[in-house]
Amino acid sequence: MKFSMIVLIVLLALVAAFAVQNPGIITVKFMQFRQDTSLLVVIVGGFVAGVLGGWLAGLSGFFRRRTEAAAAAKRIRDLEAEIVNLKKTVAGTTPSPKGNAQ
Repeated sequence: MKFSMIVLIVLLALVAAFAVQNPGIITVKFMQFRQDTSLLVVIVGGFVAGVLGGWLAGLSGFFRRRTEAAAAAKRIRDLEAEIVNLKKTVAGTTPSPKGNAQ
């Protein structure tokens, strides 16, 4: 987790340095949309869109792992209950007398 945070901070610093060194106004065109804006807004917007896309891509894996963890926890509880029942069964049985062997 710490490594990914360091990488994120370095990436943000690089994006900020690039945006500060290129303060020009650009025209953004998309279909019928046309807007004059600074390069900083475009860079930050692209970065935010990339972060959101990555987060959304990882969301399905998060839910899958959470479901698997819940199923594993239920299986553990079932097995622990089975162990308790088996211990009760073993403790409740009486050993056969040793002198009755023929």
